[in-house]
Amino acid sequence: MNLINDNWIPAIHADGSRCKIAPWHIAETENPVVELAAPRADFQGALYQFLIGLLQTAFAPEDHDEWLAYWHTPPTTEVLREAFGRHEDAFELINPEGVAFMQDFSLSDGEQKLIASLLIEAPGAKTRKDNLDHFVKGKSGECMCPACAATALFTLQIYAPSGGQGHRVGLRGGGPLTTLVMPAEAASLWQRLWANVLTREDLELDDAGNTASIYPWMSETRLSDKSGGPTLPGDVHPLHMYWAMPRRIRLEFETVDGMPCMVCGALTDKAASYLRTKNFGYNYEGPWVHPLTPYRFDLKHQNPPLSLKGQPGGIGYRHWLGLTWQDESNGDKAALVVQRFNSERSFDLSGDSVARLWSFGYDMDNMKARCCYESTMPLLSISSEKRTSFLDSTALLLDTAKEAVSLTRSFVKAAWFSRPKDVKGDMRAVDHGFWHNTEPAFYRLLAQMAKQASLGAQVLPAIAESWLSTVKREAVKQFDCWVLEGDAEDLDMKRIIKARNGLNSKLNSANPFKDLKQIATSETEAA
Repeated sequence: MNLINDNWIPAIHADGSRCKIAPWHIAETENPVVELAAPRADFQGALYQFLIGLLQTAFAPEDHDEWLAYWHTPPTTEVLREAFGRHEDAFELINPEGVAFMQDFSLSDGEQKLIASLLIEAPGAKTRKDNLDHFVKGKSGECMCPACAATALFTLQIYAPSGGQGHRVGLRGGGPLTTLVMPAEAASLWQRLWANVLTREDLELDDAGNTASIYPWMSETRLSDKSGGPTLPGDVHPLHMYWAMPRRIRLEFETVDGMPCMVCGALTDKAASYLRTKNFGYNYEGPWVHPLTPYRFDLKHQNPPLSLKGQPGGIGYRHWLGLTWQDESNGDKAALVVQRFNSERSFDLSGDSVARLWSFGYDMDNMKARCCYESTMPLLSISSEKRTSFLDSTALLLDTAKEAVSLTRSFVKAAWFSRPKDVKGDMRAVDHGFWHNTEPAFYRLLAQMAKQASLGAQVLPAIAESWLSTVKREAVKQFDCWVLEGDAEDLDMKRIIKARNGLNSKLNSANPFKDLKQIATSETEAA
């Protein structure tokens, strides 16, 4: 199967019909493709990145004017097919004697594993040996169809967590967040993908690049054992980031008689039941900054940037500033494609769509996948002259909410225990209700701030007063929920009343609250 020429990507057309498409079908204008339809959430995000990477590699616009022209009028399928076709040799999936997509072609002596080990949540060999794979079973006799095998392989390579001695993590670190700009729901798949393609100027691409420098499987693997070393950004072409290959893997296919794929359920006559793998492949080190991922930059400029990862509790508005702009407090900065949207594209497309940010990724504990998260949040157009004031105001709203969460957690603990400082344990469950219940109000006030900023007006005092009221009310509500809804016989009302009064006091005296209250009352004082 060739991943350029064959129909293998599950998709949905504008009329609701579903089919498998080849990559160049994304430019169809008659009954256009409007969405992908992968059988798994991580596959959905990976296929988006596969197509964005293909566009970035084979069809990148020269500058913003060309990007904008193709946004309004996509290329014909013939033009896109020709552009992708120049790279088809790198996208053969099944080629036992030579180069194959994202596979090391020198693994005859590699360790054989079940094909299920491609899935990030699959249990490791020791877990299966000890019969500890209680929730995700590793079974023999299962297979993947070529399409799911290709997607699973790509997914593992771009998200690769630590996999034991010498089994390298991905270029962005294990389980990185991906953030993509998503235009309005009515947008075509072409626009959803094109919104995340940078120009050659953006990536400073001054040459076509050597094929093997872009696609690492097109030549012998750069080893990282005692005879080799790490791979730094200057060692390969910039487009290599979209096709990084940290794991040495070779898929093994066999002809079968209509076996069901373990992922999508479709019957296949070509099945991958096993793979071979070996350690000490590409070891990505240094200041890599992938265009589709947000990073945390060292405020002291002493360490390389670290990709933001999925965390327990998921992705919510508390992350909005760092994922969509920049959080000055900790160095979090939006992905390059999001920065590009904010600086120029949002103003060109404001009449066509209201864009949102789609964030997704795994929450990894070393090799263990704890959860796969995704979230959407609004992207707002803010002029450069109003941006600093807007972001500072947003940071103050978020600081107030974070302080409220911290105080609520502390005083809930004080109400539960006579010696709260001696009690250890995870209290994050207390946080979730607060963040969930205050999210609609935050985004509503954020939209008001953005609108007023665009009009040159200043209404932060009213917004500050509204947010103070929302945060305080929800903090006390969460305290009551966690403390007073327990077994009445176990309640120490004297301790509870003291803790509740302490919470109310701190909700007025803690620094973010005092700062916001001062802003909220400034309008009245001015009048």
